[in-house]
Amino acid sequence: MSDRIPGFSTLAIHAGAQPDPSTGARVTPIYQTTSFVFDDVDHAASLFGLQAFGNIYTRITNPTTAVLEERVAALEGGTAALATASGHSAQLLTFHAMMTPGDNIVAGNKLYGGSINQLNHSFKSFGWEVQWADATDPASFDALINDKTRAIFIESLANPGGVVTDIAAISEIARKHNIPLVVDNTMATPYLCRPIEHGADIVLHSLTKFMGGHGNSMGGVLVDGGTYDWSSTENYPMLSKPRPEYSGMVLHETFGNFAFAIACRVLGLRDLGPAISPMNSFMLLTGIETLPLRMQRHCDNAQKVAEFLESHDKVAWVSYAGLPNDPNHARQQKYMPKGGGAVFTFGVKGGYEAGVAVVTNCQILSHLANIGDTRSLIIHPASTTHKQLTEEQRAAAGATSDVVRLSIGLEDAEDIIADLDQALAAIDG
Repeated sequence: MSDRIPGFSTLAIHAGAQPDPSTGARVTPIYQTTSFVFDDVDHAASLFGLQAFGNIYTRITNPTTAVLEERVAALEGGTAALATASGHSAQLLTFHAMMTPGDNIVAGNKLYGGSINQLNHSFKSFGWEVQWADATDPASFDALINDKTRAIFIESLANPGGVVTDIAAISEIARKHNIPLVVDNTMATPYLCRPIEHGADIVLHSLTKFMGGHGNSMGGVLVDGGTYDWSSTENYPMLSKPRPEYSGMVLHETFGNFAFAIACRVLGLRDLGPAISPMNSFMLLTGIETLPLRMQRHCDNAQKVAEFLESHDKVAWVSYAGLPNDPNHARQQKYMPKGGGAVFTFGVKGGYEAGVAVVTNCQILSHLANIGDTRSLIIHPASTTHKQLTEEQRAAAGATSDVVRLSIGLEDAEDIIADLDQALAAIDG
């Protein structure tokens, strides 16, 4: 048997999957069931006691979802993964496994507006605090870490501003303080960037976006990098202390370099319950099969659109890392050499009203709050996704009043450009 390590495209199609042993079905079946029959009482007891792997209840494990988890873990270079109902729920389960009341997260300020809202408001109900660092300045993370900091949280490619974060530099700071680095890799996907290779310990995705790629299914995932020693400190008791739910088992001691994914499954997903449906797992698996083809086309189209907008007389600025004069270009070449991604922002001359006018007048680009679709999408963040933020927070997140965000799809680039051109021409009217 060959020792060759499969390439990315091969993993995107085959990782985690085998022909169905009962029917011979080549495509992973949809196991649309709530529960699973045990062999006998001893088998049931071993499953409930974490002494054997297997299926009990679809809220915790499901065979269709298991293939999705193994595939994403393989693409990211992690040891294990846990799929959830959405990207937000993957974040919740990740921090639930790390945090206790009074603890804090040091987060980069270039984040998706919903994540900023989750950190600023929803997580406070758990007694978790957030300290905001400048995502473009690694030293700012170092200055905010204290004895209650339990994680650093960044995006590899920030939404909506397109900032490419210096993962390796921030990882060094995390190592210095012995805290894990959590990286949201939704916008880049593992096709463009593999954060674990640059020092991340946990990788998150909204699978709803580019991984699924067709705008038809919700899902999230957390990937355990297997790189953090949870027993090196007493700050993470869910992993390093005996668990009364499992007869005093110490999860990190038992499961080693995939203990974090196990903890999120059996202590978070089990009780908080944001399970992904088997149907959505199936749809996302199907989307991932074409991820490398789609992402390259997304990037190629986005490059052409960004170059067009950069030269347009009604556009004040373009923030796209693929442009040679962009301040993020050098980091894009280091972390994402295959392309600058598909999502970027530009500023319309005329501010808020002009931004709204552009969005309103597009015909091919759909006005909606999503990214990562086959279709090109457009939105004005200040009036939608970042509306709940203060003016200062919007500015920090790269979503000022003149900003228009694009998610460039797979149409002919010339048609996308023509649609934007006519929408910009309509501003004066």
